[in-house]
Amino acid sequence: MTHTFTPKGVCATKITFELEEGKIRNLVFTGGCNGNLKAIAKLVEGEDAGKVAGILKGNDCGGRGTSCADQLSKALTEAKAAENV
Repeated sequence: MTHTFTPKGVCATKITFELEEGKIRNLVFTGGCNGNLKAIAKLVEGEDAGKVAGILKGNDCGGRGTSCADQLSKALTEAKAAENV
């Protein structure tokens, strides 16, 4: 199932990804720091969404109280909850 999340408080404007049996697939950030976000997508491909969400939760960018990685954590948590309904 494809999930789309609109992050808040960061430069990225959209996060899309698929979850297959709890694993992250095809993660794409729109906007934000292109190189870093492509690297995150490569690093988390095929990884357990819950594990990744736990690792990235609370990551801060420039004192904003959030980051693209933290917003990905929120997106993954929401998507997992939606799929368990």
